[in-house]
Amino acid sequence: MTVDGAFMWALILLLFSAMLTLIRLLAGPTIPDRAVALDSMTTTTAGAMVIYGVVTRQAVFIDVALVYAVLSYIATLYIARYLVKKRIGIAERPEGETS
Repeated sequence: MTVDGAFMWALILLLFSAMLTLIRLLAGPTIPDRAVALDSMTTTTAGAMVIYGVVTRQAVFIDVALVYAVLSYIATLYIARYLVKKRIGIAERPEGETS
């Protein structure tokens, strides 16, 4: 097996993994499950972009994957913060209410 063949197999496995997490994203019973599935899918997609960039020898895909991963991280933090506030009740609690 050549190096390019190994990269292509890794790319196929990452895309298969992204497809499985897409199913979890669509069928996740709770919002945190869907948030984790979305984070996992974006991470595998960024990895697939890096591998595709290596196979095709185009560095622009690696740069795009890095920006995509950073934006995905920020979005995951925002979703987690929203879920924590919603669970505690800070987001929907009227001002002055203690319980």
